[in-house]
Amino acid sequence: MVATKVLLLGVGKIGSAISDLLTGTGDYTLTVGDRDPDVMVRIHAPGVSPVTIDTTDAKALNAIMADHDVVVSALPYYLNGNVARAARANRTHYFDLTEDVETTRDVRATADGAEVAFVPHCGLAPGFIQIAAHHLTQHFEELRSVHMRVGALPQFPTNDLKYNLTWSTDGLINEYCNPCEVIHDNLRQTVLPLDGLETFSLDGVTYECFNTSGGLGTLCETLDGKVESLNYKTVRYPGHRELARFLTRDLRLGERRELFKEVLEAAVPITEQDVVLIFATVTGRREGILTQESLARKVYSQKIGERLYSAIQITTAAGLCTMVDLLMQGHLPQAGFVRQEQADYQDVVKNRFGQVFA
Repeated sequence: MVATKVLLLGVGKIGSAISDLLTGTGDYTLTVGDRDPDVMVRIHAPGVSPVTIDTTDAKALNAIMADHDVVVSALPYYLNGNVARAARANRTHYFDLTEDVETTRDVRATADGAEVAFVPHCGLAPGFIQIAAHHLTQHFEELRSVHMRVGALPQFPTNDLKYNLTWSTDGLINEYCNPCEVIHDNLRQTVLPLDGLETFSLDGVTYECFNTSGGLGTLCETLDGKVESLNYKTVRYPGHRELARFLTRDLRLGERRELFKEVLEAAVPITEQDVVLIFATVTGRREGILTQESLARKVYSQKIGERLYSAIQITTAAGLCTMVDLLMQGHLPQAGFVRQEQADYQDVVKNRFGQVFA
């Protein structure tokens, strides 16, 4: 079997985990690109070809992508448009991790009529949570509500935010500041981030959750006209939302995102000792009876090879690698824009990467 040639762009927290997962199978050969040559120390997998690349340089990007079967963007969301256009030009299957709504619209426009697949929203939320929630909806004749709750939380919170940085700071700020898509009373609409505060308990632990942007992926479109209520909320420990609102709104750091990022990265440490909480609940009628079905998972940090990875790194990287695997195995559409919920849940959890969610 000929190995699939993958171009991985972005050597951050998630990119390094993707590299270890894909190369560990022997079925993929990787070229790993980043504009900062110093970050290549994060790449531990043998046989990976490193290259320094500025993805805003279209000529250089096309040149490096030309002989690859797949391109994976683990870059900040605002760089994905360039990568998607290069993927179309080079007939290279495209995958990304973005939660950004406008970026997804750009990728979708690029995918229209393409000869290869464009698969955005890979990862956890959006990503696996969409697949899991959509899977639950198939068990009902009539839907009333679909609610998704996901959080990456420190196992040992010590600061007033009760939070540690576990993934992209740009993505976190985006979620806390951008409008959120929902379906409410059968109507698609947008609501404010950090609103809609709820509390709930799971396994004896109390959590809070609130609106954040992007976690629904394409589910609003998929379930439009089929469900009364659809929403996604991020899970945190109680008290976090109030401080996040203070930072984004009262201090207006949501309007100065570069400063917001600088403040967070200077003051809030990263951790690899985290837990990812995944909770989806669907309510509707089954055989005429109002019924509720839920899916709950907790994933903890663990080793890949000899290196400890955080739970959010593992779940995000595994979500993306699963989608790459499913595409190469013929279980996903091979051309055009592909939604996460087009993946079969059983295919996902039986996959060698997706087993982390099983």
